[in-house]
Amino acid sequence: MAKPMTKTQLVAALAEEMGADKKTASAALDAITGVITSEVSGGGAVTLPGIGKIYCRERPERMVRNPATGEQIKKEADKVVKMTIAKALKDSVNG
Repeated sequence: MAKPMTKTQLVAALAEEMGADKKTASAALDAITGVITSEVSGGGAVTLPGIGKIYCRERPERMVRNPATGEQIKKEADKVVKMTIAKALKDSVNG
């Protein structure tokens, strides 16, 4: 498996694709990240066309097991961020 693209590499590729400098590309990436973070943390969802949908899901209170001791403990309800991948991206990866 290939190593994941770093933020620096992503900014460089984005700048090249936009035909802009790295400072502008970095600002655009930070703005997109900020919008997604605020929307999802507020309970909404964001759809990135051709990539997927990012949303927050609530998990109910449940019993979990401590792997070190085997003890059953109650875990409080919490929220988890999920992403559904778009069919277009799945198809492009699978050929």
